[in-house]
Amino acid sequence: MTELTRLRGKRIFIVEDKSGNLAIMKTLLEGAGALVGFDRWGHGALQRLRDFTPVDVILLDLMLPGGISGYDIFDEIRAVEAFRETPIVAVSANEPAVAIPETRARGFQGFIGKPISFNDFTSQIAQVITGDPVWIAGSLYVRTR
Repeated sequence: MTELTRLRGKRIFIVEDKSGNLAIMKTLLEGAGALVGFDRWGHGALQRLRDFTPVDVILLDLMLPGGISGYDIFDEIRAVEAFRETPIVAVSANEPAVAIPETRARGFQGFIGKPISFNDFTSQIAQVITGDPVWIAGSLYVRTR
């Protein structure tokens, strides 16, 4: 499978408030064949996610505006039966030494530190979709097994 088709037909939902970060992720994922839905503010994320289903993976920023966090969105998503098993990956600029243990404890399937790697991002997402968690602080992989 080539890099350009690695995610062909996969449905990926992103919650990201920064338009530049969203554009980069969306461009990389669509370039690899994915269909991408998104929400920029968090408050409407659950309804937009429902409208976009089915979903193979959810990418979730942890720092959002308006008094809502990625952890709040995570809890809302997990409260919905249809999304209890959907992999959720934090994509965040939060301090990895703090965020990785917190996201793992909450049940995220991964953490990818910002800035993301243009060369590795689609492979990292494909890895999560196939059931293998990814814990990355910048270019440093954190072994989980």
